[in-house]
Amino acid sequence: MKQLSRLLVVGLLVMAFNSIQAQSEDNPWQIGFGVNAVDFYPTGKVSSFGNEYFNANDHWNILPSISYVGLTRYIGDGISVGVRGSLNRIRKIGDTSVDDQAYYGADGTIKYNFINKRFTTIDPFVEVGGGYTWVNNIGAGTLNGGIGANVWFNDNIGLTIQTQYKHSFEDYLLPHFQHMLGLSVRFGGSDTDDDGIYDKDDACPEVPGLEAFNGCPDSDGDGIEDSKDACPNEAGSKEMNGCPDSDGDGIADKDDACPNEAGLAALAGCPDADGDGIADKDDQCPNEAGPAENNGCPWPDRDNDGVFDKDDLCPDLPGVVANKGCPELTEAVRKTLNDYAKTILFDTGKATIKDRSAEVLQNIVAILEEYSFARFSIDGHTDSVGSASLNQKLSEERAYSVMNYLIENGVASNRLEATGYGEDRPLADNGTASGRKTNRRVEINLIKQ
Repeated sequence: MKQLSRLLVVGLLVMAFNSIQAQSEDNPWQIGFGVNAVDFYPTGKVSSFGNEYFNANDHWNILPSISYVGLTRYIGDGISVGVRGSLNRIRKIGDTSVDDQAYYGADGTIKYNFINKRFTTIDPFVEVGGGYTWVNNIGAGTLNGGIGANVWFNDNIGLTIQTQYKHSFEDYLLPHFQHMLGLSVRFGGSDTDDDGIYDKDDACPEVPGLEAFNGCPDSDGDGIEDSKDACPNEAGSKEMNGCPDSDGDGIADKDDACPNEAGLAALAGCPDADGDGIADKDDQCPNEAGPAENNGCPWPDRDNDGVFDKDDLCPDLPGVVANKGCPELTEAVRKTLNDYAKTILFDTGKATIKDRSAEVLQNIVAILEEYSFARFSIDGHTDSVGSASLNQKLSEERAYSVMNYLIENGVASNRLEATGYGEDRPLADNGTASGRKTNRRVEINLIKQ
């Protein structure tokens, strides 16, 4: 009998370990072995759950050796399927003593665990199934149902206690209870990096890590896993993505051009004492604000007119910004300019300038040269005598004639433009001779200083 027991254990163990190679879930296999007790009380009918149910001395048949071995495979949602083999020696059938009778059971099982968690100590379950049972070489099919619980000492080894009722389909095999107590071993999970976290749950299965980080490492021990740590080998803070910040300016040392001196993020962690947007290390005037173009130093302004010398066309003469640092073209000067322009004389019906207008034109050139960065429009006008189209053409030709004269006498062409308005903008009544004389004119107007 003992040899048979040993063979049964060895056979089921070999079957289990041959199957392990194909598995990938956390310990999906469970093998159990231990002692079983068979109780036929009361003979011939379903046993009572009264005091006699626990009467081991009078009714239980126990073989003092390993007398059952079972193997189950977890398939999901708390359900496992398995097989179990058991043997015993029957000396008691109810209150009746009998000769030693061999007992063998081979059962298929479907088990449901109520607590479907990886880490639990008390693991209750129910079990149903069927099988075949022999007593003294006479066998019958059985329908089985039972309850039990595993008490896990760790993730792999535990104590199993269970009881099942076996209902026989033949009258010559009495229905009975079978109680079992033994050890269970869970296996089948792999842990390549030996960090205690199964590969299926290990985000870094090839590198030993921590459970808190799903098996991934934290090399510098700063509480940030390496994959999310911008400085995995240098302890830092979560705010700095795992990197240190030696000067406490909120910029990680790896990104800080001045790691030991608190500074500004906009300047890569370097200070800017004068607030001019140039880091002190690059500022030739670190305590005096100035532009980057002048290496952090302020531009000079000799005449204090608010226009820096580099932009001031009249650096020693106070002027206005609009006139690039030169004096502004006043209203009085503009009036003088137009008074001169209105005295320019042309040959009748032509665009040729009369010689006696030369002095007036030179006065105009002098004014334009004094305000050398202002732009002007030269506007030609006529009276209403003649056709409008001829008057339009004549006004344009006279405006261009004056502009060409000024250009020939030194005024830059890009400062001038000419436009003819014909008879459209009279200043006086074209019905009188004096009005027509007033309307025949050239004006020089400021476009932009």
